[in-house]
Amino acid sequence: MENVLEIENLTFYYTKGRVLYKDFSLSLKKGEVVTIVGESGSGKSTLFELITGELKPVEGTIKAAKFAQIFQDPYSSFHPSYNILSQIEEVASLEGLHEYLKTLDLDRNLLDQKPHKLSGGQLQRCSILRALLQKPDLILADEPTSALDNVVQLDVMKLLMHFLDKVGILMITHDEDLAKWASDKIVRIGSASAQITAS
Repeated sequence: MENVLEIENLTFYYTKGRVLYKDFSLSLKKGEVVTIVGESGSGKSTLFELITGELKPVEGTIKAAKFAQIFQDPYSSFHPSYNILSQIEEVASLEGLHEYLKTLDLDRNLLDQKPHKLSGGQLQRCSILRALLQKPDLILADEPTSALDNVVQLDVMKLLMHFLDKVGILMITHDEDLAKWASDKIVRIGSASAQITAS
């Protein structure tokens, strides 16, 4: 199966005295979950910014298929003044909406509400819905369950993984247990280098 993300020999630093990535390579296929773990400030979010093109590598190449993002805090990822559906329609078509609503266990009426009317778990499932309706090959998930309680975390992660026949997932998390449970590969970002291990 073809890669939806290819990173080859990436080098990146903000200052030469602190290199975040040196000759770092990573590939991700559809159907895979690769998780980035590491301490705050180790470069996890920087990697996402490099993949999305917000930052440019010092050296190396990054090739990403069509991607969508799921963010850490579902409340800040939606504008408070507009209903959910209108915000989804700004970035995605509604093709497949009813199928996704059923799989995500979301009531269609929730989409007519403003974000503050929904629970954190409901809103993060709406974030997943918004991402999937963009028809991506790659999902970049930045701490997608950290703002939720433990029971809801597991439910949301299981729902996200239900769509692995359609996408590959690159996830950031601080949760080692979640990383080990969900991942095909774990990338540990440290002060010295990035290491890839099979979970």
